[in-house]
Order: sequence, then C-alpha cells, then structure tokens
Amino acid sequence: METKMVTKFEQEEQSSKMSQGMQLSSQIKKRTFTSSDEEASYSNFQPIIPADLMSVKEILNMKNVSRHRTWEILQETMAADEEYHREKWIWFGNEAERTEIDVIRNQQMLRSRVDKVALRRQAEKKKSAHIKYLEKLSQKAPDFSVPLRAHTVWEGMTVMLSCGVQGCPPPKVEWFKDGKPLITSLLPWNYSLQEKFGLSLLEIRRCSPEDAGEYKVVAKSSLGEASTFGTLVVNSCQGATAGSEHSQTTGWQQQKEACFDISFPPTWVKEGSSLSLQCTFTSALLPFQQDVSWFKDGVQLQQSSNVDIKTFDNKAIITLTAVHKENEGVYSARLKTSDGYEEHVAFVYIKDGPAVVLGGPASPLAVEVSDVNKNYVFLTWQPPSADGGSPVEGYYVERCDLSQGEWVRCNESSQKMCHFPIFDLKEGAFYQFRVCAVNKAGAGRPSKATEPVLIADPLEHTRTMVVKVDRGRTITITKDELEGQVKAPFPPTDVRACELSDTYVVLSWTEPEPRGREPLTYYVERSLAGKNSWELASLDMMVNSPRFPVFDLVKDKQYCFRVRSINKYGVSDPSTPSAPISLGKQQAVPPPPHSAMAIRDTDTSVLLQWQEPKDKDNILGYYLYYSEAGKQEWKTVNNKPVTTTRFTVHGLKTLKEYVFRVKSVSRAGNSRYSDESHPIIVKAAIKVPSSPSAIALLLCTGSEMVLSWRAPSYNGGNHVHGYYLDQKEKGTETWREVNTKPAKERTFKVSDLKAGHSYQFRVFAANAAGIGKPSDASEAFLCEKWTMPEPGCPYDLEFREVRDGSLVLLWATPLYEGESPVTGYMLETSQGNQSDNWTILTVKPISETRYKVTGLQTGQTYRFRVSAVNKAGVGRASLPSEPVTVQTQPGTKEIKIGVDDEGFIFLGYEAVKMSDDSEFLWRKDFTKPIDSQKAKAETAKNRSALTFTDPSEEDLGLYTVEMSDCPHLSSSYDFTAEDLEHLKELSWQVRNPLIALKSAWQVEVSEKGSVRLWLQTESLSSSAELRLIFNDREMSSNSRCKINFDKAKGLVEILFDPLSQEDEGSYTAQLRDGRAKNQCTLVFVDQKFREILALADWKRWDIKRKTGPYFLEFLTWSVNQDCELIIQCKVTNTSKDTSLKWFKDGVEVKDFDYDQTSGVSSLIIPQVTKKEAGLYRAVVSDSRGEDVSTLELLDNEYDKLLQQLSEQCALSAGPLQIESTAEGFKIYSSLRYYISFLKTSWYLKGRKLDQEARSKPGSSMQKVWIEILNPTESDKGEYTLEMFDGKETHKRFFELSTEAFAEALLEHQRLKQQAFAEKNRAKVIKGLPDVVAIMEGKSLCLTCFIDGDPAPEIIWLRNDREILDQTQFTIVKEAKRTSITVNQVTTEDSGKYSIFVRNQYGSETVDVTLSVYKKGEKPPANAVEMG
Repeated sequence: METKMVTKFEQEEQSSKMSQGMQLSSQIKKRTFTSSDEEASYSNFQPIIPADLMSVKEILNMKNVSRHRTWEILQETMAADEEYHREKWIWFGNEAERTEIDVIRNQQMLRSRVDKVALRRQAEKKKSAHIKYLEKLSQKAPDFSVPLRAHTVWEGMTVMLSCGVQGCPPPKVEWFKDGKPLITSLLPWNYSLQEKFGLSLLEIRRCSPEDAGEYKVVAKSSLGEASTFGTLVVNSCQGATAGSEHSQTTGWQQQKEACFDISFPPTWVKEGSSLSLQCTFTSALLPFQQDVSWFKDGVQLQQSSNVDIKTFDNKAIITLTAVHKENEGVYSARLKTSDGYEEHVAFVYIKDGPAVVLGGPASPLAVEVSDVNKNYVFLTWQPPSADGGSPVEGYYVERCDLSQGEWVRCNESSQKMCHFPIFDLKEGAFYQFRVCAVNKAGAGRPSKATEPVLIADPLEHTRTMVVKVDRGRTITITKDELEGQVKAPFPPTDVRACELSDTYVVLSWTEPEPRGREPLTYYVERSLAGKNSWELASLDMMVNSPRFPVFDLVKDKQYCFRVRSINKYGVSDPSTPSAPISLGKQQAVPPPPHSAMAIRDTDTSVLLQWQEPKDKDNILGYYLYYSEAGKQEWKTVNNKPVTTTRFTVHGLKTLKEYVFRVKSVSRAGNSRYSDESHPIIVKAAIKVPSSPSAIALLLCTGSEMVLSWRAPSYNGGNHVHGYYLDQKEKGTETWREVNTKPAKERTFKVSDLKAGHSYQFRVFAANAAGIGKPSDASEAFLCEKWTMPEPGCPYDLEFREVRDGSLVLLWATPLYEGESPVTGYMLETSQGNQSDNWTILTVKPISETRYKVTGLQTGQTYRFRVSAVNKAGVGRASLPSEPVTVQTQPGTKEIKIGVDDEGFIFLGYEAVKMSDDSEFLWRKDFTKPIDSQKAKAETAKNRSALTFTDPSEEDLGLYTVEMSDCPHLSSSYDFTAEDLEHLKELSWQVRNPLIALKSAWQVEVSEKGSVRLWLQTESLSSSAELRLIFNDREMSSNSRCKINFDKAKGLVEILFDPLSQEDEGSYTAQLRDGRAKNQCTLVFVDQKFREILALADWKRWDIKRKTGPYFLEFLTWSVNQDCELIIQCKVTNTSKDTSLKWFKDGVEVKDFDYDQTSGVSSLIIPQVTKKEAGLYRAVVSDSRGEDVSTLELLDNEYDKLLQQLSEQCALSAGPLQIESTAEGFKIYSSLRYYISFLKTSWYLKGRKLDQEARSKPGSSMQKVWIEILNPTESDKGEYTLEMFDGKETHKRFFELSTEAFAEALLEHQRLKQQAFAEKNRAKVIKGLPDVVAIMEGKSLCLTCFIDGDPAPEIIWLRNDREILDQTQFTIVKEAKRTSITVNQVTTEDSGKYSIFVRNQYGSETVDVTLSVYKKGEKPPANAVEMG
C-alpha cells in the first residue's frame, strides 16, 4: 500500500520565522554546548536543545542507515515545507545569522565554567549517594539492649532507672510516667535525665510516694518504635513501723494484667450485613495494654470508613459495616502482656445473601482488575460455592461509570471461565466492576463491586522527561515534541496474544515510535495463517489502546494478525504479522479431592481433612459441605475457598451424626463433589480427666485411715473408671503407691499406717484415655485413733437441680458417729469462690441428707459445708463444696409427665448433652432405687422415660433423674394424687379412643344441580366400618342416591341427583375402627332443606340457559383512578356467529370494546355528564340462543355514580402548593379530573374565603385554586381546601408561614418586575429570514422592525464583529425600524449577519446567513432569494 502525504507544518508565527531564517542563512551545523557529563547533539531547527536529543531532519540526513519508506515520505514533506518558508522568510535570515554567531561565541565562553560546575556537582552527588548507601547498610530499627527493670526503695532514697537503647539512625528517646510524658524541667531538683554511650538514665532524688508508678521509655525513629516498662515501688517507713494496713504505697496500683475473659466465638453473618466482634477482659486494661490489635488471616486491620475499632476499659470491639465473602476468614485479637501478647482467634463465616431469583446461584467473589489500559481492563474472579440447585452455566460481567451511576452488562452471552476482557471503556473515567453467576433459574446475586479504577494510558508517564536547568528550574519535554516534523505515525511492533481462551483472544502490541505528535488509534487486521487475505478484525470499533479482544474466531483454525497506526495525518504501513494464533483449549474443571475424613474436636465442631487431587494445577482452594447423615440436605460450610487440606467445621449440633464432602475450585469452575466422608457423631474428643481435689479424712483407727475426695471437674469426655492413691510421710519427698487396682468409689481405706506419724496423700483419676494429673497433696493427717464425742465430718457434697435462685444439696453421713448416733445436720454457706465468711442456713438441724436451698441470688457463686450433730454437740464441718453459680443453664429441661400411645403413665426427661458413657439414673427421693416391678426406665438417644406398670398411691412421691457423668444436670418431679387421677382418665381415653372428626356433616350443591352430603374424619384403616341411618332406617345406594366411603381419607359422602322432597329428614353416620368409634348426625329439614332444594333446581335451569352464549358476568359499572366510568360485562360459550350488541335507552351503542378471546366487553366514558344517565342493555345471541343483561343508571344509582366519581376526584387531589404570579400568588391542588358535583370550599385560619376583591376561587378540568391578589401580611396562616363528595369531606392543608410568605412575595415581586421588563425590553419584532441568497454583483438590503422602551441601541454585526465600513455597507437606523444595504455583493461578503438591539431591560440578537452565488449557479434550496 503506497502512502504519500504532503502537509503544512503549523507552528506559532514567531517560532517559525526564527527557525527558517537560521536554516537558510547558515550552511554549518550548529552545536549546542553543554556540560561534559552530557552528550552533544545537532539540530537544524532550534539554536539550543537538550543535549541528549537529535532532530528528525538530522536522522534523515544520516547516511548508511536503513530507513522505512515512511522516512522518505517525511523527507519529501520537509522539502516542500522548506521551499514554502524560503520564499516567505528569506529577508529574516541575515539578521538571524548574526544573532546565531553571537550565541555560539557566548556558549564557547561559558563552556569552561559549566564544566567546572558540573564536575563539582557530580562529585558531590556521588559523595552524597555513597554516604546514603553506607547509612542504609547500617540502618537498624530501635531496640532496647538493656530493658527497664522494676525497683523497690524506701521513702527518701535515691534511685537510678536505666535502659540501653540501640538503633540507626539514633532513635529519639521519651520517658513516660503512668502513661503521661515525664517533663523533668518542671521538677529539676527531683529528676535528672541523661543520655550517654547508648544509655538513657533517669535519676530520682529523695523518692516520695508520689514518685511511685509505672515508668515507660519509648524509642522512635523512621524505621519503627520500641518500648520498655518498669515499675517503681516506694515503701513508706512510717506506715511500716506503725503497722498500717497500707505499709507499702505505690503511685501505680499493682494491678494484675488484664487477660481475655469472654470473647467472640465462631460467628456467622449474612452477606451485606454488618459484623461486630467483641472481646471482654478480666479487668480494666493497663496503660500499655490499651492498644488492642485486630487481624484477619494474619493481616492487621486498620481503622477505615468501613472498619470501626473501639477499645474501652475492659472490652474491645471491631465493627465491619457491610461484609462480603471476601471478609470470611480467621479473625484474631491480640492483647499485649508483659511476656509478649495473648491472642484470641475465631473463624467468621459469611453466609450467602438472599437469592435474587428462586433457585439462582450465589454471588462470585474476589473480583480483581488487571492490565488497565486506555479503554481496556482484564477481569478475574472466583466461582461461588452454592449453585442454587443447578450447575453454574456462566457469568455476566457488569460495569458502572461512576459519573453516570448505572450498571451496564458487558457480555451478551454468559462467560464460562472466571476471567474476561472488557473493551470500549472511556478514557479518564472511573469504573467499578462486578460479576453475576448464571444457572437455569437466571442470574444470581452480584458480587462485591471492585474499588473504583481509573481508565488511563499506563505508558503516559514514559512519554514525558523533565530536564533540570540552572537555579532549580525544570523543563518538561514530551516525546511528541522530540519527533520534529514527523506527522504520519510508524507501524506498531511486537503483535502477540497476551490472553488466550477457548472463546476469545486478547491481542497486545507495542505502540510505534515516533507516534506522529497526534493521538493514535489502531486498525486490527487478520488473515488465516498461510494466506495473504487480510480483513478488518476491529470493523467499526475504535481501538484506542494496544489491547484488543477478538471473539469471533473459529476453533481449530490459526490466524495471523497485524495492526496499523492511525492519526489525523494518515495511516501507517501494517505491522509485522504476528505468529499464528488460535483459540486455546477449554480449561477443564479440576478433579475433586479424595479421602475426606472427619475427626472429633469439640461438642460443636469437627476437624475435616482431605487429600488434594494428583492434578492440582490451577486449583484456587476448596469448598466444604455437610449434611446430617441420611438426610442429603447439604449445606455450605465456607463461602471463600480454603487453601489448606484441613479445616475445623464449627456450628454443628452436639450428638448429631454428620457426613462431609469437598469440591476443588479453579477459574474453570468447581469440580464435582468428593466421596462422602464416613459419618461422625459430633462430640468432644476423649481426653484424660482433670485432677481430683478436696482430700478429706473421714475416720482414723490408729493404723488405718479412710479418705474421700472430690471427683475431677472434667472427666475428659469419658466415664472415670477408677482412682489411684499415693502417700508419703510428712517431711519426706518420696511418694509411694497405695493401690495398684483402681478404686471404684471416691472413698478408700488406707492400711498399714504407723500410729503417731503424719501422712499426706494425692489422688489420680483414670478413664479410657489414661491417667490424669495428680491432685494437690492433702494436708498432713495425724494417724491417731479418733475418740472425740462429736461426730466426724459429712462428705461427698453434691449439687442437684441448680436453677435460678435455688439448688438441692446432697451429702453422705459421716463414717465416725462419736459417742452417740447422728441426729441432724447444720448447713452453712459462703458467697464467692474463696470467702471464709460462713453463714448458717438452718436454725434447727436437718434430719435428712439432702436440702433444697432457696432464696439465693441468681448469677452469684456460692460454697457450702455441712456439720453433723449428735447429743455431744456439733462435729467438724465438711470440706467446702466446689463453687457453684446459681443459674439455670441454657437448654435445661424439666421432667414431664404424661401418657404414652399405649395408655401407660410415664415420666420423661431430655438431656442437654450426652457422651458415650452417659447414663440416666432414676431415683425416688434422690437416693431410693426404682422398683423394677412397678416402673421401668427406657432410654433412646438423649431421652429417657420412666414408665409405670399400674400406678397407685404407693407410687406417689418425689422422683429424680440425673446424668451419670454430670449430676448437676438433673431434675425432679413430685408425683401427686391430683396427677394420678388426671392421668388415669387420660389413660382410659387413650385405651378407649374416639375417631376424631375433621369436619361434621356439610351440604354442597354442584354446578349441575346435584346435592352432596359429606363428613370427614382422620385417616382410617382398611378394616374401618360405616353404618348410615336415615330416619331410623339403614340406608344404601340406589339409582338416585349414591354412598361413597374413602377409608384412607376418612371421607363419607351421599350424592343425590336429583334431590327430591322425599329426601328430607335426619342422617346419622356410625363409624368404627378397631377400638375407636364415633357417630355424627345431620338434621336436614325445614328451611335449610327448602333452600338447598331451590338452589339445586335453579342450577339445573341455569345449565339449560348456558347451552348457548350467555353472560358470565352481568353489566356492572365502576370508576377507575383516572375518574373514568367503565360499564363492563363478560360473555362466554361464544362462537364465530355470536353477536354482542349494546343499547342505551333503546338506541344501539356502537362505541364499545369487545375482546372475543376473553369475552370481556366494556364501554368507557371518559367524562360523565347528565346525558350518561339511562337504561343500558347488552344482548348476546346466535343460532343456539340469546341472553340479556340490563343496568339502570338512573335516580339513586346515578347519584351513587356521581358520588363515587367525586370521591375518586377528591382522592386524586395532590397536596396544596403555592405559585407566585405577577398579580399575586395562587394556592392550588392538582386533580386527575374535576366535576361540579364535588363541592369545594377554601378557608384561611378557619375563616371561609369567598369571591372577594383580593381572593378569587377558581377551577379547571385538572386543578382547583384560590388566587390572592396584591398579598399582604394578613394573608399568612393555614389554608384549608375542603372537598365534599356527597358522603365524606376530604381536606388538604397548606401552612403559609412567614418564611414561605416572604419567598412567595419576593417571587411575586420578581415576576411583576420581569413582566414589566419583558414588556419594555429591546426586541426584534420581524423582518429577517434565516438564510438569504443573492447573485454576485447585486446590492442587498435587509430591513427589520424593533421595539422597546426606551428606544434600543442598534448594532449590526458581520461574523460576530461590528460593521464599521460605511462604503461597502449602508446602515439606516430609525425609531422602530433599521436596515443595512450591502453594495455590489461578492462571494467574500457571504457569511453570518446579525442585528443586536439592547436597552436597560434586556437585549436580543437575530442572525441571518447570506449566501452569494455566481451567475449561472443555483441558490441554496433553503434560502430566500433576493435581488
């Protein structure tokens, strides 16, 4: 393709003169002198240019350089330019040559100076860079080599606090006391601060209690910050000698560090909702702990517009305003401690938001933008976990131009892969992008929108160079300015495919150099590989950036592409064709994982592990799913892919059985499900039990001791099988085993002890997982025979039925009774975990070994102890019980009493949680076993029932149930005589049941006139029996009466066709099904029977009527919201020959609508007047028959119509509004339609407004108003419009406040002035056409008329410039008229002529276009021909 272009080189006039003059007058090449550290360059166009640049002409003049044909075109262009400028500017050359010689001479003089300065600067620059390099090598963040340590001193002493600081650059050191900056200059006699040799020293002279506290040192530099703490304690001598309780005084209270208390658990939140996580601490945060850090997946979260972090005295909260799936992950809170930090971690699950369509897929996630160009971006995302029940078929991509705020779809057909190129974007605009998944139900919920992306040229910064000149000034030079006179662009290079898919190819190339000084676009051409038949691939698209997606390629074919550059000067040659390119292979979905296995973790979670597939390339992560075993109700675990092969699944139900499966995730979609894991029951993993506690001595005989202890607080998830004891003598270190076989009970007799020796003991608990840790050593028990008269201590204190405000306490009788039997027990309580303030609960001794304690404070913690009493007195108290919080545990159940399906009375209980070894223990009165002959206990999962065989008064009493491994979860029920009597009655009803009736006898008449009597019971068995009695006689089916009995549905029906007078009477149905039976009677006589008989006869007649066309709906009228009258009917059973006619007062009506498909015919009257009153009749007929419907719209019915029409008009009235006019203002209401039947009244502050001098009510078809003329202050107040429709009064209100009145008055005055100004402003009335045509050589006269007061100023313009030439143009100006005459017009007189008139009230301009044509030519078709 040959391209040859010759264009004019356009520059500013002064620059062009200087350049061409120098070129013509000088035959030598001018050298621009620079410093020696820069390169010299030559130019034929500018006397001085930057040293590292070369002009285009110099490049063209170089020999032995290979050039593209475009260079030859440019050389020809420049030769033409030189010839043009030589003729025009040759006189300027001599003067320019003299100036040039002076410039060169001055440059040579300055050269030596510039060299010296440049060398000095270069040396200083290298020196500075080397120093900075050395500093960077030695840089180190601040650190304390020697931290502060705590000090304790006596009052009045001097103390020195010191720490070692290191870092490069040297950090700035600050001291703080109790969190506040320490200003030593305020107390120079007390504090002395020194810093030397990397040590920071603080000397405190004559310490006082005020100097005590926490001291902190902070070292800061540009590389970071470090801190160290130390506490100073000042002992008061006076307080210590005086024995004061506060002998030690500290300025900073020695508070215990705060730790995590109750913190956020695994959390579930719905997509789009806000998320709030909270941590509470055991105490108020110390000063150094105030900064609680929050992290997500190990990345610290910072305060931002959608992240709010707050820290209070004893809690920290983080809130995310609107969460998306990208926010799912592990969240952690870190609390600083003296040893480092403490961390609380929990997983936050983001649940899918509500579906956009039923069965639609969930939203994709992780939408990311890359490869941003001038009109192109590349988008990637991840597929959703939930597909809505059908596979995801593809994705729709949407974009939003933030300047317009509207989401637009980018792809017409769905995109299968999770990446897509977006083309044809607007350069310089900000866009957001989002993606929707699509399945057969439709498009799902859109993903989270990306952050705003600026569409810009990424190479723009490479086309600009900043050159520094003297005195700190800079010159900015662009590449386009360095291209000389190059205009047509070069072709692009390096055409290649940067993105390949099975449906598209994205082409990329490098933009040409030089570009041609003008904005570039591109043509993209393609050809089948091996052929030279090129065609446009971009078609009518504008390709602005070096990226272009091609979608219409054929699979299995190879293509070559080439690109041309385009600017306003021309089109470049094509680029070198690309290598052959073809569509990529469709990426297959990844294979699923395998070997999914669930492992027990806690009561609500399991650990899921799986093996990744062999082909794990392109896998982004995994989605997990769970279901209760056997249900196949699968639910999604995570909505953000898990990148590891193990995950803890939270939120499961305790003791429920679950199965799991996993999917692989990639850009090609999700894999199929893995095989299900083996079912697992959710419960805590088995661990060894915790240590026992509270070892007590129950009896000592001199050589034997009987010990008891408290069970471990945690059994490790498995029943404790036994206990092991160790013993040692006091003062020795060696423990010796007491028993090799485990003790089953929590009491044990230790033998072979030496009298007079003291022994210590410890106990181990054992379960299936092993032996736990030992208990704390007991106190030293003296082996001495007990002979005291008082009894020993009770033991084995246990709690039952812990509820809000109460509990039941149990204990065992002491093994040592003393000199007489035990007669009772005394109870004591202490509030709190460690308090020794004991309070007696009972005034008199208790005879039983249990007691229900009431009147306790809910939520408080208590301890209890028991003492036995005999005749000698009160014995030793038991060891205190373990602390118990008096509060009902969530989910606690109570014993329920009832009757089962077999009629047996039972007590039932449901456990909150159970382990494998949990058992239900039923007892009577807490201790007595249940007699198996009278009652039997049965257990199913977490429920147990105690069923009585034949309960009597002997079985009454208190029944209790508890869990073997958690006695606290217990309940009791007092079985009373009232319960027994009531339940026996229920038992009889169960064993002698009634058939339940769903519906008693009902009577129905069918459309054909048959009568149906029916009743319905609950579903019956196949052996059920029915007996029907009519007037004391058993009845059966006959020709006129049919009896049906559907046992499965429990339906009994009698069908009469037809019903006759003989069927009047009573009907009784007797039912029996096994032991159950029932009967129901219908009295079908008198008025009820006659009404049913008449209705059946009428329906049989109606069937005959409907053999031909008939009215399904008779004529009715209604008024719609548009206040139109609609008279309507509906016919059916029509044929092609059926005709429908309307009549009013006997006259046929033609203007009505009739839809034969639906049968609906209507007459719409848009405006109701008196002539619409009358008798309306519709007739439908054909050869089969005729039917008639009439409607009387007269008298009361017509008044009712007007009333409803008025009501609709009043309801359509809008709120009152005010409108200012030149005469005053109007208060009005807009209506859909107004009729005179609707009576309107206006009120101001309760006073009725009628037609007056200043108030004028009015109305139109769609508006009612009152006009206030010449408004005054008295017109302010509340205006009321009352509209009476004949039944109700409708009101509208408007408060004309002082502010509203002032605005309306101001607008009225403005409109009044505007009307006056409009009346008097300068204006052109008539006279000038739009386009005028005249033959060359003739004279043209244009005349127009003007108006205005005062008389306007007149100005004639030609091409927007005032006409001053009176020789060519003759202008006549009169009071109301003006004209302009153009003498002997020529083609140069063509153009726009305008008349401009103005006065003090305004101005106006009228334009006329003059077209001058030569003789023999035709004037323009749209012009007025003159002359």
